[in-house]
Amino acid sequence: MQRWSTLFIPTLREAPSDAEVASHQLLLRAGYIRQLGAGIYSYLPLGTRAVNKIVAIVREEMDRIAQEFFLPALHPREVWEESGRWTGMGDNMFRLRDRKGAELALGMTHEEVMTSIARNEIRSYKQLPQIWYQIQTKFRDEPRPKSGLLRVRQFTMKDSYSFDIDAAGLDKSYDLHDAAYRRIFKRCGLEFVAVEADSGAMGGSQSQEFMVYTEAGEDWIASARDDNGNVLYAANMEKATSKLDAIQDLEPTGDGMPELVHTPGKAAIADVAEFFGILPAQDIKCVAYMGQAPGPDGTTLEKPVIAFLRGDHQVNETKLAGAAHCDDLRPMQPQELEQYFNGPAGYLGPIGLTVLPADAFAINRGFYDAAALAKAKSLSAEVSDAFKNERAATVVLDAALEGRKNLVAGANKLDYHYRNVTPGRDFTWTVAADIRNVSAGEPDPVAGLPLRRGKAVEIGHIFKLGYKYSESMGARVLDRNGKETTPIMGSYGIGIERILTAAIEQSAAKHGKNDRGEWSYVLPVSIAPYPVVVTVTKQSDTALAEAGEKIAAALHAAKIDVLLDDRDGSAGVKFKDADLIGAPYRINVGKKLAEGQVELVDRLQGTTMYIAVDDVLIAVRNRLAAASLA
Repeated sequence: MQRWSTLFIPTLREAPSDAEVASHQLLLRAGYIRQLGAGIYSYLPLGTRAVNKIVAIVREEMDRIAQEFFLPALHPREVWEESGRWTGMGDNMFRLRDRKGAELALGMTHEEVMTSIARNEIRSYKQLPQIWYQIQTKFRDEPRPKSGLLRVRQFTMKDSYSFDIDAAGLDKSYDLHDAAYRRIFKRCGLEFVAVEADSGAMGGSQSQEFMVYTEAGEDWIASARDDNGNVLYAANMEKATSKLDAIQDLEPTGDGMPELVHTPGKAAIADVAEFFGILPAQDIKCVAYMGQAPGPDGTTLEKPVIAFLRGDHQVNETKLAGAAHCDDLRPMQPQELEQYFNGPAGYLGPIGLTVLPADAFAINRGFYDAAALAKAKSLSAEVSDAFKNERAATVVLDAALEGRKNLVAGANKLDYHYRNVTPGRDFTWTVAADIRNVSAGEPDPVAGLPLRRGKAVEIGHIFKLGYKYSESMGARVLDRNGKETTPIMGSYGIGIERILTAAIEQSAAKHGKNDRGEWSYVLPVSIAPYPVVVTVTKQSDTALAEAGEKIAAALHAAKIDVLLDDRDGSAGVKFKDADLIGAPYRINVGKKLAEGQVELVDRLQGTTMYIAVDDVLIAVRNRLAAASLA
């Protein structure tokens, strides 16, 4: 049994001015954390206790499917070079040198380390499958740490890795993690949605994120639910699709071929649509980038990436980067627009561009390095010349433009547009793909229900890595026929602190702010540092103090985490503090004790009632059991 009078809980009456989101304000005010530096936090007793409860739930569920490891956070450069990610991780990785000049990194993730163990220790299919996990500190040189524990430079992660002999085995390992994650998040009291996601720098063929809707999140997701609240479709915006209503094409003018039209000062889509008397969906939007990716010898290569999509759609840069096979995108500068379009921003269009052919694009992802050029020499003159042409660009057509005709597009000439532009007849492209953001209200691709778009925070992510790491790092085993083969891998992560912050954000969104503009919240019983606070309203009253001691001792003996507020001070301050630390239940020992009763405040249900002192234990037990099953 803990006593508030001896426990270190440095609560704050007001949130620091730089704490913007609810969870950041509340974690600071409740004395869970204190900031040491940008994106670096110390966990005080309440914060440590909550994190340990989350870790215990994660460990219990992971032990059902996996074996626990504990790996070093300090990694030699060589192991990351084997996978090709030493340069690929860029500035996000903390790097350092030891006293002998050897380069090392602080681990952001542990695919390389786990794979190095597997390749040295696993020799036969008989040793597979293997699922290994750890709960470890990770480091990320976050460029803009903010929002408290949501975007930090040091954090705790449960990361696990599976090794299987074939794709069917990987499917099983993936499904085991999916089920374990759902149990973990449910036990932690989170309302979450599992969404199709982009694999990003992790690579792989399939990935799924577990998300919690919150305005504090920096990810956007789209989902659709039926009338019973069942999620029928959910995806990160980087993967989300929707059904589109058919758009009526314009009737051709003149001979039906592209017609140059003077459009003075009409650079914006809305102005162009008004000028021609058309819908934005009947206009072609152009977005021009330079794509970046690691090249030979650690260099960075760039290539032009030009996207065309409907005028009423917005490009999703992650989708576009994936379609164009590059890691980063930046907008073209005016001199680059001149090089590839010979025209100004606002009037860019597809006619007359030098397009990188699909065959050339397929070679080494369309980058103009020595290996690609060498391979191109053995192919057609067109492909070979495409690599040498300084104006050749990777042109990506959004799938929604395929089959359309008689559209309006920029003419790559100041104050001019074309009409009667038909994709495939009047211009070509390198690759067609879904590169747009879905919009709220569009029909989902499964049941045709309206999509909901919202901000969310990621609490877990599972990946089918495939052979990316096992192949590059030389992991080999003998299969059932005695032949050497490469094991297939999966990678699975959970952000421990993110579970805590997501729970606070989720609750704060429901409870809102009080009349003083302060956020209110309640933590789920499974992760609250102390689910029950026994508040003695007047500590100087011997009868009240003794009753509080007796009630708290009985709860403690029943293995219920209880905090006895035995401080001198006003009842109002104690009530506020108990609420501030997110306690689900508060037992107020006050004037009604003379009648043999105490006040039970159930903050999860928003109810208050008086119960007999002798009934406290059974009442609390029943509520804890019901809340744990919810």
